[in-house]
Amino acid sequence: MIYTISKISNIIDAWLIGEDNSEIENLLIDSRNIVSSVKSLFFAIKGERHDGHKFISELYEKGVRNFVVESLPQNHLSYSEANFLEVKNTLNALQKISAYHRKNFSYPVIGVTGSNGKTIVKEWLFHVLQGKNQIVRSPKSYNSQVGVPLSVWLMNESYNLAIIEAGISLPGEMEKLADIVQPNIGLITNIGDPHQENFTDYHKKAEEKLKLFKNSDIIIYSADHKIIDQIIRSDKNLSKKKLFSWSEESNADLRIISKTIINNKTKIEFRFNNYNSEITIPFIDNASIEDAIHVMAALCAMELNPGEFRYKFESLPPVAMRMELKKGINNCTIINDSYNSDLNSFAIALNYLSQQNQHDKKTVILSDILQTGKDGNELYEEVASLISKFQIDQIIGIGESISAHSGHFNIEKYFYKTTEAFLKDSVKKRFNDEAILLKGSRNFRFEKISAFFEEKAHSTILEINLGAIVQNLNYFKSKLRPETKIMAMVKALSYGSGTYEIASVLQYQRADYLGVAFADEGVALRHAGIVIPVIVMNPGQSSFELMLEHNLEPEIYNFNILNQFKSAVKKANINNYPIHIKLDTGMNRLGFVKSEIGKLIKELNNSDTVKVASVFSHLAASDEDVHDQYTFDQVSLFSELSDSIAQKIGYPVIRHISNSAGIERFPDAQFDMVRLGIGLYGVSATNQNKLATVSTLKSTVIQVKQVPKDETIGYNRMGKAQKDMTIAIVPVGYADGLNRKLSNGKGKLFINGFFVPVVGNVCMDMCMVDITDCNIHEGDEVIIFGKEQPVTVLANLLDTIPYEIFTSVSSRVKRVYFQE
Repeated sequence: MIYTISKISNIIDAWLIGEDNSEIENLLIDSRNIVSSVKSLFFAIKGERHDGHKFISELYEKGVRNFVVESLPQNHLSYSEANFLEVKNTLNALQKISAYHRKNFSYPVIGVTGSNGKTIVKEWLFHVLQGKNQIVRSPKSYNSQVGVPLSVWLMNESYNLAIIEAGISLPGEMEKLADIVQPNIGLITNIGDPHQENFTDYHKKAEEKLKLFKNSDIIIYSADHKIIDQIIRSDKNLSKKKLFSWSEESNADLRIISKTIINNKTKIEFRFNNYNSEITIPFIDNASIEDAIHVMAALCAMELNPGEFRYKFESLPPVAMRMELKKGINNCTIINDSYNSDLNSFAIALNYLSQQNQHDKKTVILSDILQTGKDGNELYEEVASLISKFQIDQIIGIGESISAHSGHFNIEKYFYKTTEAFLKDSVKKRFNDEAILLKGSRNFRFEKISAFFEEKAHSTILEINLGAIVQNLNYFKSKLRPETKIMAMVKALSYGSGTYEIASVLQYQRADYLGVAFADEGVALRHAGIVIPVIVMNPGQSSFELMLEHNLEPEIYNFNILNQFKSAVKKANINNYPIHIKLDTGMNRLGFVKSEIGKLIKELNNSDTVKVASVFSHLAASDEDVHDQYTFDQVSLFSELSDSIAQKIGYPVIRHISNSAGIERFPDAQFDMVRLGIGLYGVSATNQNKLATVSTLKSTVIQVKQVPKDETIGYNRMGKAQKDMTIAIVPVGYADGLNRKLSNGKGKLFINGFFVPVVGNVCMDMCMVDITDCNIHEGDEVIIFGKEQPVTVLANLLDTIPYEIFTSVSSRVKRVYFQE
C-alpha cells in the first residue's frame, strides 16, 4: 500500500515542510538499513543514548528525501528536495501511522506475547500454517516499541493472516502496542524473569502483557500458568472473551495426556473435542515442548485439528536467534543467516556483510524469497537494487523464481534451480578470500551449503555437544522443585566450552540467571545478544561503568565494594539497581560474616540506589560426604542470616547456596535458586552415569613411524624404545591443554579402539604415543578426553579436578558446536 506524504502528515498530525505529492512505501528508523531510499520515510527517533536527527545528512546523501522529525535541522533549507514532517514525538508518530495502516485490513491477526518463547511460537505457527495461508509475520524478534510498528507496516492485501510478536520492558508500553497490532487472536506463552526489574511482581507484569488482548476475540493460554489463568478469569473484560486454555494438570479445552521422549523426539498425546490424537516434535527440552503445545492450542482455537498437521510438527525447525559468522575454506568468512528470508532481514544481513572489511570481495548466495506478496519482477528488481546499494561483487541465486529473473542483476552472477545443483557444480577453489552471505528460505536446506564452506582442517578441536548441555540441564531440573530457579555458570569461557554459544543455549532453555567471573565476560554476552540477567561474581570498581551500561548485576561481598558500587549507581542517576549479597558461611573466602549483618542491613535500608535481588553463599565441600555435617552447618547459618536480611529490608529476595553437588546431595537446601556449574558440563559428584558428555577434545594422527630398539623419542631423550616400536605423532601439546605431567606413559590417548600411552615428553604442539601392534593409521581420530576417556580419568591421573582440565584447553583450539 502506498501513502502520499500529505496523507501521512494528516494521520500523524504533522507540520509538513516540502512537497505534498511524494509516495511512501517503506518506514525507516535505522540509517544503515535502507530498502528503497526514494520511497522511504525516516523517523528520527530520540533515545537515551541516540538521536536519529544526527543521521539526516547521511540519509539525504543516500537518497532518502522524507523525514519525520521533532525539530527541523538548522540547515534544513539546504536539503532542497527533502520533505520534513515535524511532530512532537517521532516514536508516537511511527506508532500512529502503523496503527492507522493496520485498520485497512480485515484478515485475522494473531498477537503473541509472553516472557519467553514468543519468537519461537511465532516462527512455528508460520511453519505449520504456511501453504494453507498467505502469512505476514514479524521479522526476527521485532517485538519492541519500534519493532512492532515496523512489523505491522509489512501487512498488505496479498496476505490473509498476520502473526505479530509483542514484547515489553516497562509498565504502560503494552497498551500502545495493542492499539497498533489490534489482534483478533491473542496468545500468551508464559510469565518469567525477563524485565522483571521494572515490575513489582509477576502479577503486575502479566497484567501488563495481557493488555495486548483488550480488544481480541480469542485468548489462548496455558491454565498451568496460574498467574495468567487467575488474571484472565478474574478480569471483567478478558473473562468475557472466548478463552481457549490448555493444561497438563487439569481439564482444559486442550488436554495434554502424556509426553514421551523417544529417540531425541517427543510424542505428545492430547485430547480435543472428545477426540484423542498425538503429534511428534523433533525436540525433547521442556521449553520446546511447551512452545509446540502453544502452537497446537492456536490451531485448535482456530478450529483446526493439530493431528492433521503431524508432518508439519515432525519437521519443526530449530529457530536460530542470530546471524552466525565462522571461518570458512580458503580464508573466506561465512555469514549464515538462514533464520528467515525477506527483504527487511536481507537488508540487515547485507549491511552486516558490508562491514566485513577484511575481504575485498563480497558474495551473496540467495534463494527464492517466498511469500512477499510482490510479483517476481518487482521483488527481484528490489533485491538487485539492494545488491547494488551495498556494492556486492557476486550473486549466486538458487531457485526457480530468482533464476527466472537473473536479468535484473548486473554483476558477476550464477544461477541454479536447486541447492543440490549448486553443490554439484561448485568447486571450492572458486571461492577465495571473500566474505560470503548465505541467505535462504528453510526449504532450500542452506545448511548443506554452510557445511560445504566450512573449514575442515585436520587439527585439534574441542567438540561441544549442545544437546548434551540440554540433557544435563534437564537432569538437574528433575532434582528441583518446579518453582526453584536456576543460575547457570558460564564463567571461564563456560568451563572452556565457549561463552556465547553455551549462554545462548541456556537462554533458550530459560535459565533464570547466568553467572560470570568478570565484567568483561558479561559485556561480551550482551554484545552477543544475551538478555537474561547476568551476575558478575568478581566485580571491580574499574568495571562498574561497564556493568551499568550493559545491565550486569554485581556480587557484593564487603562494605568497601558496596559503597563503591552505590556511588557509581548514584553518579549514573539510577535507582534500585539489582545487587547480589554474598555471605560467608564457612568458605572463608569472599562474603559478609555473621557479625556484619546488622550493619549491612542498615546500609541497605538507608540506600535507594541499590536493591537486593538475591542473597547467597558458597558451599565449601558439598561433594564429599565426610564433610556433610559442615555442609549442614553452612546451610543452617545461611538460612538464619538470609532470613534476617529478607525480613529487615522489607521485600522478598532470592536465596541460593546449592551448587551442582548440592543439588544432587542436599535437596532441602534448594531455597529459591540453585547455581549449576560443573554438572552442566557433564561432571557429577554422585551420578556420573546420569550425565551426558559435553566436551570432547580430539585430534588426528598426522604421522606413523617406526623407531628401532634403543632409539630415543622426544625432548631430553626421555622416551626410549625398549624394542622396535611403532609410534604415532598427534598435533596436541601442552599449549593446547594436554598437561605435560602426562608424559612418559602416565597419560594415554584413545585411538581406533585402543588406549595408547604417551611416549617421551609432551611437546608444546604435539605428542607421541606408542601404537605398536595396534591397528592405527595416519588420519585416524584421536580422543584426548570425551566419552571414551572421561575427563575425570585425566583429572585423577593429574591429582586435580575436572574444572582445571576443562579450563586449560587453549583458546587456539577451535571450538566446534553441534547438536545431535
